[in-house]
Amino acid sequence: MCGIVGLISKQRIKENGERIKKGIHLMNDRGNGLGAGYAAYGIYPDYEDFYALHIMASTNDVMHEAGKFINRWFEVVREHPVPVWNKVIKDHPSFHLYFVQPSLPVGNRLPGEESDDDYVVSKCMELNKTIEGAYTYSNGKNMGVFKGVGTPIDIYDFFLLDEYSGYSWLGHNRFPTNTPGWWGGAHPFNMLEWSIVHNGEISSYGINRRYLESFGYYCQLQTDSEAIAYLIDLLIRRHGLSITEATTVLAPPYWSTIDRIVDPEEKDFLTALRVTYEQAMLNGPFAVLTAFDGGMFSLTDNTKLRPMTTADHASYTYFASEIASLYEMEEDLQEVITPRAGEPIIALFEENAAEIHRS
Repeated sequence: MCGIVGLISKQRIKENGERIKKGIHLMNDRGNGLGAGYAAYGIYPDYEDFYALHIMASTNDVMHEAGKFINRWFEVVREHPVPVWNKVIKDHPSFHLYFVQPSLPVGNRLPGEESDDDYVVSKCMELNKTIEGAYTYSNGKNMGVFKGVGTPIDIYDFFLLDEYSGYSWLGHNRFPTNTPGWWGGAHPFNMLEWSIVHNGEISSYGINRRYLESFGYYCQLQTDSEAIAYLIDLLIRRHGLSITEATTVLAPPYWSTIDRIVDPEEKDFLTALRVTYEQAMLNGPFAVLTAFDGGMFSLTDNTKLRPMTTADHASYTYFASEIASLYEMEEDLQEVITPRAGEPIIALFEENAAEIHRS
């Protein structure tokens, strides 16, 4: 089940979430009211150089403890509750937003925290592990995740998303199966600039989780999809793989396919990726849509057991689980693409030589 939508203006033209709401609402039967969410990029231009920490806490007392942790390890330049409309959903966690930068100079940080990004990852993981009932569920720059228990319309209205303006949007409608429907388990999942929405089931979650723990990532949100966001951050930001290489790790070709490759360099490279990153490979049926600072890309499993479509119009690219949702976001679409199994579709901002292309 689960519904996925995304849109990106490759010229960074901003708009509120009205069109992404229409696209995900059309797939309302792909959810059951136990989870929905959005991610938006470009929404905090006045604080674009600071990490925007979105904190969720079970009670106000727990949020107070999380606030003490954040003020201990970060320089806070601004903080305030995340605006919500309580009339839509009355029984909900507390939400708070902190704009921060690391407070410790590099020489005083722990090993593995030398870069600011690594420092933020480490401290957010520590907060999630040590303060029961508190979670950092969004920590990128100039972006934010808004998610919870409810329908896509409920969550959109609850977080007042008409009042935000962004150039990239993700939307998700959840139908939880093997994991609980709760506020932290709703999609999107985020790590630094990377936000993902996912339809499917990751049967390799146990292996993926243990692999991530060896690099300091800890899954605390009781949903297999969380691991995907951390794997993408690990592969692309920390290990320096390209998007195409990282998606090949996550959804690699079958060994029988590699055996038939004639070019020895390509064959050796794909073999090396599979062997090196065996524990990062995702098993199970899935479709994933990822937004990041430079654009957006989709990926399906190498048998394509979950749907994904994409299309262009002018300087926009749209993604959705169903073609009808593409037309709900933009009636005058150009070519509609249904990617092959395991094939990433990548849309980049124009300053990054952006155009949708098949990799």
